[in-house]
Amino acid sequence: MKDSSDINAIVGGYLRDLANAQASPQKAFGYKRAAAAIFDLDVPLTRLLDPDGNLGRIAGIGPGSERVIREVLELGMSPIVEEAVEHSTRRADIHRQRTLRQHFLSKAEVRRILSDTTLGGPALDQYLGDLQMHSEWSDGSPTVMDIAAACIARGYHYAAVTDHSHGLKIAGGMSMAEAAEQRRAIDAVNGECGDRFRLLQGIEANIDETGGLDLTAKESATFDIVLAAPHSRLRKSDDQTDRMLTAVGHPAVRILAHPRGRMSGARAGVAANWDAIFSAAADAGVAIEIDGDPARQDLDYTMARRALDSGCIFALDSDAHTTAQLAYAETALAHARLAEIPADRVVNCWPLDRLLGWLRDRSLERRS
Repeated sequence: MKDSSDINAIVGGYLRDLANAQASPQKAFGYKRAAAAIFDLDVPLTRLLDPDGNLGRIAGIGPGSERVIREVLELGMSPIVEEAVEHSTRRADIHRQRTLRQHFLSKAEVRRILSDTTLGGPALDQYLGDLQMHSEWSDGSPTVMDIAAACIARGYHYAAVTDHSHGLKIAGGMSMAEAAEQRRAIDAVNGECGDRFRLLQGIEANIDETGGLDLTAKESATFDIVLAAPHSRLRKSDDQTDRMLTAVGHPAVRILAHPRGRMSGARAGVAANWDAIFSAAADAGVAIEIDGDPARQDLDYTMARRALDSGCIFALDSDAHTTAQLAYAETALAHARLAEIPADRVVNCWPLDRLLGWLRDRSLERRS
């Protein structure tokens, strides 16, 4: 496994710490905005220094944030931030939040990894389709035709629209009547696209507290692909191994989506014996997802490597809620490359015939 030395993520983390140490909401907002701007830069901060060591102007960066940036670039840390944290009444919480930002990649680091020819793992031109995204039928904004057009523009051979199931009301989960209507819309899209592109109808089913899904067997069978994802008990420290093993063992499930349910700086997600879960997924032929949403990045490359060593196959997905967010799949690819996952172990790199065969019978791809 390769590691990442991501200067933009490091600087962004210091700025988040400084924001969290502020008593003034206005100052906190400014530092949070600066952290987000650094995280979203296309290039490493070191590339923005002129020959005299001066930092070029960056939108969203004020004088206070620039001083922190300069300290980190020169010293590898920020005395300004460390002092502010030390004197903050939220010191313990700030240190806790630092642990919740581990192994998140900045946009610049994602681009570096994708262009690094010394790395193994799947390349952009091997990625044939995205298998998690959301449309106007749940909590996304695009139509299924918008999605198909955007995926074709990205060179994909196929994709799956995976709106939320009816049990997740907070995300506008689809009723089964709405799912039937969506199926007709997807069939119409496929009729227009012909052989050049295939849009699958999937569903992101909710994993309940016992590991069951909010779909019956009959309901699950109406979809081309079923993803199962945890959306509750994501801040609890109790062991949830049995819950996740039950979900992986469900016969309808093909992908365990954003498996931990972690969120940058906010929550660690499901606490469990993940090596046992990865082993069970490998035995069942269930793919483990790397969700490329920048706030999720779930699994990260360190966990993905453990899943690979357990014999797992993987799905690398954007979790897009707009067509622009389809680019988030690149973050998933970057984690897969750092984990050195072979393209043959990535379901998104399979030709459509192999993908459809696995969707019909997941045991075809289980660990031998």
